[in-house]
Amino acid sequence: MSTPAIRRHVFVALSCVAAGCSQGTPATVIVPVNPGLKDAYKDAFLIGTALNPRQFGGTDTMGIRLIDKHFNAATPENVMKPQPIHPQPGQYNWAPADAYVAFNEAHGITTIGHTLVWHSQTPAWFFTDSAGKPKTREAMLALMKDHIYTVVGRYKGRVKGWDVVNEALNEDGTMRQSPWFRTVGADFVIKAFQYAHEADPAAQLFYNDYNLATPAKRDGAVRLAKSIRDAGIPVAGINTQEHHKIDSPSITLIDSTFIAIRNAGFHANVTELDVDVLPRGAGPNTADVAARAQAVANGNPYTAGLPDSMQTKLAKRYEDLFRVYLKHADIIDRVTFWGTDDGSSWLNGFPVPGRTNHALLFDRKGNTKPAYDAVMALALKSSRSR
Repeated sequence: MSTPAIRRHVFVALSCVAAGCSQGTPATVIVPVNPGLKDAYKDAFLIGTALNPRQFGGTDTMGIRLIDKHFNAATPENVMKPQPIHPQPGQYNWAPADAYVAFNEAHGITTIGHTLVWHSQTPAWFFTDSAGKPKTREAMLALMKDHIYTVVGRYKGRVKGWDVVNEALNEDGTMRQSPWFRTVGADFVIKAFQYAHEADPAAQLFYNDYNLATPAKRDGAVRLAKSIRDAGIPVAGINTQEHHKIDSPSITLIDSTFIAIRNAGFHANVTELDVDVLPRGAGPNTADVAARAQAVANGNPYTAGLPDSMQTKLAKRYEDLFRVYLKHADIIDRVTFWGTDDGSSWLNGFPVPGRTNHALLFDRKGNTKPAYDAVMALALKSSRSR
């Protein structure tokens, strides 16, 4: 599975499995010296990462080195969400978001905004008045419009695409009973896209959600995107967060997500990719940031590092995932990892705080893992077949 020679030589001898040669015959492939992920996948899709303040603030030098080499798109982990950027009425906290956008521009990275309308990480005053009573539909729509016009307007022409609405669906594809839905109604999603399009007509607009490999939820996302499109508002794509476990969901289900999105006439982005290698115990498989789970016996088994057997499983999982993404590269514009290295992954604290996860392609020291080698080898094989 591991092909470390990819990182060291111009002439790389790949196995028949990686290069697609006839059985028993080695293949020599000419590749750039020490290529990055963005180089290997440049003819398929952008390779993105989620940025945190230590990276775009300049203190995480290891992370910045990885970003410069491997990534050509970025999403902010938190600084553009409603709570951090608009904490009080009439008060905006621009400095972190400004730094994020400026970092991307300085490093030649495509900038994505995340996220404009969400039920989570949103101040309570968005939904209630000074007396603590629920706001009216009219008041919430006025606030939504002002918030979107202000945030999108500030970065007009600098942010290529926005996750306009985040996680508006239940697992069965029905609308989540969020404060936006309860007060404004189901058309809050259409209104959010309308205001975002008015604020920056050139920006790409996306709906973003997790667990879209679940057929009912996937179908709900497609219906939602169609309703926006039917209202005459452009929808650039349906974003699937792709927070996966080491052994679920099945590759068949993941593949079916992109088939359904394609059949509905939309593009897609993989927006928050990682692979959870730790046991979660009982409870639903969810990426809801509010979810918490009780620690289970032997629930944090890899504090000293990921053993070879699990490295192999992780590499196979990522290879299978990227095989699906390459299959649908005509509609997938971007594949974004939710973090740069294992140390920056949110899965170290979710859904059980304080654990040691190994969810990404780079370890805590910034070294590549067998999963990275598998993903790179697949890219080389794909380029040979084109």
